Amino acid sequence: MDISTLNLHEITCDVCSVARKAGAFILNERKAFSSKKVEVKGHNDFVSYVDKGAEKLIVEELKKLLPSAGFITEEGTEKQDDNLLKWVIDPLDGTTNFIHGMPFFAVSIALLYDKEPLVGVVFEINQDEMFSAWKNGGTFLNNERIQTSDAKTVSDSLLGTGFPYYDYHKLDEYLALFKHLMQHSHGLRRPGSAATDLAYVACGRFDGFYEYSLSPWDVAAGILLVKEAGGIVTDFSGGDDAIFTKEIIATNPHIHTEFSQLLRSFMK
Repeated sequence: MDISTLNLHEITCDVCSVARKAGAFILNERKAFSSKKVEVKGHNDFVSYVDKGAEKLIVEELKKLLPSAGFITEEGTEKQDDNLLKWVIDPLDGTTNFIHGMPFFAVSIALLYDKEPLVGVVFEINQDEMFSAWKNGGTFLNNERIQTSDAKTVSDSLLGTGFPYYDYHKLDEYLALFKHLMQHSHGLRRPGSAATDLAYVACGRFDGFYEYSLSPWDVAAGILLVKEAGGIVTDFSGGDDAIFTKEIIATNPHIHTEFSQLLRSFMK
């Protein structure tokens, strides 16, 4: 497929409408949600009928936009596809928060060509904040242009992270880094939704974010948000394939070198 023929701005607007529709479904279902309807996929890894219902809604709407595109979906409601052009969907990023009544959860939708994000949308549902970006088009929050922060050093930064919840093989190293950053930054926050974390880097609320053991649907949209807002995204080794390597560092352009070197000194 010749992606140069795609109107990425128009597609992004359409995806925002799909995300908003899914968000409305999620909020409506939350009114009568019961934890008894939660399924356990793995250790501390949950799914509900709300996740699955939202994903089905999103998939059906996106099929209308680009019938030839494939899908990578968290809940597996649509088969994985080998198409170079594919949607990557997390219908409810922050399911554990949703289950427990915590406010941080989001819809995350990205369009990839091979491993390159073309469109990224993160809808932070409870705050009614629509983050969107398309390749070479910039990043927007509710249609207003946004950019990453101006913090120049890690010591002057507020950082976001996610706690390991099933993969503990680097837990000791992670906790050592966490301790260091507690003492040498403005602090750390853990909202519980990687998509939201990356959106917050894009708009400058966080100066940086890091986490490991993430999946493509957690980060694909957020990575484009950060990049188009002027930030830098790599894996822990400095590679540019953070979507599929399960490691991510996302920062403003000023602290990335310092923070990456610091992280590697702990997460060996």
